Amino acid sequence: MTDPKPQGITEDSPIGLRIVEDEIARACKDAKRARNSVELVAVSKTFDSAAIFPILKAGQRVFGENRVQEAKAKWPDILTGRSGIALHLIGPLQSNKARDAVALFDAIHSVDRPSICEALSKEIKAQNRSPLLFVQLNTGEEPQKAGVAPEQADEFIAACRNRYDLRISGLMCIPPVDQAPAPHFALTAKIAKRNGLDLLSMGMSADFATAIHFGATHIRVGSAIFGRR
Repeated sequence: MTDPKPQGITEDSPIGLRIVEDEIARACKDAKRARNSVELVAVSKTFDSAAIFPILKAGQRVFGENRVQEAKAKWPDILTGRSGIALHLIGPLQSNKARDAVALFDAIHSVDRPSICEALSKEIKAQNRSPLLFVQLNTGEEPQKAGVAPEQADEFIAACRNRYDLRISGLMCIPPVDQAPAPHFALTAKIAKRNGLDLLSMGMSADFATAIHFGATHIRVGSAIFGRR
């Protein structure tokens, strides 16, 4: 017997969301995990309010955006009169956007360099807000991709905590597209465990079931819910 769908998910809900929820429930069952141990982040980047409203109506309450400016332009109007919605920044963050990011987002998945740490530390204190913070790993050590190299992760996490006074909650990774994701998820989970981090942001539309098997607490799913961009 699988866990029930989140409140609001019915046969009338958008088909993409229903399919994803069924796959999450199945993956959780296979991994012997409770459904509520995995947070679905519906990635709404590039989609407007007309696409987002049906997903909201179906009961989805956590959404992911790649760019601060895009989120700042569309989400304040969507949030008007609504409560219980959480926004996650899953894309790269520039230091000069830290103020807006801390003000708007409930979680930031892309902490990856000292300048970002410094900017976030300043804004978190100034605004008295505490978004969830994830250190982004570059597990494939791809030169074109942001993130901390695995062998530097322990030192960087320690600096976040001790030098910048940041409360790091977890790790995020995006495996290389041409490699099997499982080893990258396993490595991310291993680094998180030895650093006492409970949250793992890993897994997207094509591989979130594998990520759940390796302990993902947050999966970032866009195209499987909203369709092609």
